[in-house]
Amino acid sequence: MKATLCIYLLLLCPVAVADVRAADTTGRDLAIACTGCHGTDGRSEGAIPPIASVPKDKFVALMKAFRDGSRPATVMHQHARGLSDQQIIAIGEYFASRSPR
Repeated sequence: MKATLCIYLLLLCPVAVADVRAADTTGRDLAIACTGCHGTDGRSEGAIPPIASVPKDKFVALMKAFRDGSRPATVMHQHARGLSDQQIIAIGEYFASRSPR
């Protein structure tokens, strides 16, 4: 009986492990580049605007405007040009989820 139970539990383990999904950290991972100027989690307290809690749609629109040159910038156009639409969305979702303080 114990042997049967052990075998049964061992057979279930891969199913349980396979059901655990790793959190998607793409946005957080890409956002690390932003924190040098915009502060940890986007909470800048200096002359650079904070981006924590900026709504995703607003963030995406701003980044696309930097990327296509329709919004003037000193360095943001260079950063934005290196990002795909999917990457911009992921970063926007990350910063939208951060509290402003």
